[in-house]
Amino acid sequence: MTDGTETDGTSRLPLTGFRVLELSHIVAGPSGGLLLADLGADVIKVEEPRGGDQSRAMPNRGSTFYALNRNKRSLAVDLKSDAGREIFTRLVRGTDILLDNYAPGVLERLGFGYEWGSGINPGIIYCSIKGFLPGPYGDRPLLDELAQMMGSMAYMTGPAGRPLRAGSSVIDIGAATYGVLAALAALADRQRTGRGQRIQAGLFESTVWFTAQHLAQASLSGESPVPMPERGMGSRLGWGVYQLFKTVDDREVFIAITSNGHWQRFCQEFGLEDLGADPELDSNAKRAANRHRTIPRIEAVAANLTAAELIERMERVQVPYAPLNNPYDLLSDPQLNSGKLLEVQTEAGPAIKTAGSPVASSDFTLSVRHQPPGLGQHSREILLEMGYSEPEIEALAASGSVRLDGPVLLSGDRSS
Repeated sequence: MTDGTETDGTSRLPLTGFRVLELSHIVAGPSGGLLLADLGADVIKVEEPRGGDQSRAMPNRGSTFYALNRNKRSLAVDLKSDAGREIFTRLVRGTDILLDNYAPGVLERLGFGYEWGSGINPGIIYCSIKGFLPGPYGDRPLLDELAQMMGSMAYMTGPAGRPLRAGSSVIDIGAATYGVLAALAALADRQRTGRGQRIQAGLFESTVWFTAQHLAQASLSGESPVPMPERGMGSRLGWGVYQLFKTVDDREVFIAITSNGHWQRFCQEFGLEDLGADPELDSNAKRAANRHRTIPRIEAVAANLTAAELIERMERVQVPYAPLNNPYDLLSDPQLNSGKLLEVQTEAGPAIKTAGSPVASSDFTLSVRHQPPGLGQHSREILLEMGYSEPEIEALAASGSVRLDGPVLLSGDRSS
């Protein structure tokens, strides 16, 4: 365990000294634990000894695991064994936040629910990422994609009659982020009260939060909004020029002209002075009403330039733009490669690039302090910190209550 100080000794991470127990798998829980770990918390990933986090053995070669589990330590312990229960009990007594995304009722059936935890550690904060917040659906399981369907995001994202999920696990990650935010607020509140509390974050409710503007529109109009693709790119927010344009090298660049200044500079740069001087196009409302005149001209401009040429000129005149990237494109993006991507080591091959936490501070720098751990890689270390002797640790391993120093499980490997 490090003290949260960067290797150059210039900054201290804000959650240094706080301990988190992460009982989670795949995306929702691990993404929340990653936020806390990157910010300096000692995140102990409590895993089942025979397989651990399910993402270790997913058919994407473990990439989900590598993306979401840096800066954590792995303790592989059987929570159903008497010895494992004792280890966990001792850990909880010294823990600040317990984070889980188990199915409803699992912690309670294990005997480790919030009432039990707060009984032995009144200051502990339980943060649970669930399908639903308490209510009529509170005990139902849910998954990211199901939440997108149920919370209207898929309806609003796909063309009419063709609901479409978002291209990433935005609900798992979003719910975990909101849960962590509330848990940190509870941590601050504990300074005043001396007591922890139970925090829950819901996948369904997070989806509804993401679609809040559409919900408000439905409430105001008395009918469902039209799905976003049906509105056309420019008309989504009423902008006259707000869409993708194809370039000569078969790339696409999104151009967003949202002010008269943008319009004038764009027209001057690309030889469209006649459009820039036209009084029928001198406001966004007029440009929106005359897309049939402006959009074909802009399409012709883009079609004669490479994406790099168009981007360079858009940058020159400071008009908002964005290339249409795929994930592989991002690996060479200059902004991301200025320190926003982090490298982690895989078990079977070279280091890979992963997304860094999307925050920056004047006082600290986020980095990789721990590589994504092998299953049980830190069991011995953690048990020694807890006061267990080497002979006791070896006996625990021999009984199957803990796993010591195990390798990362690769895709399809469910062996012990």
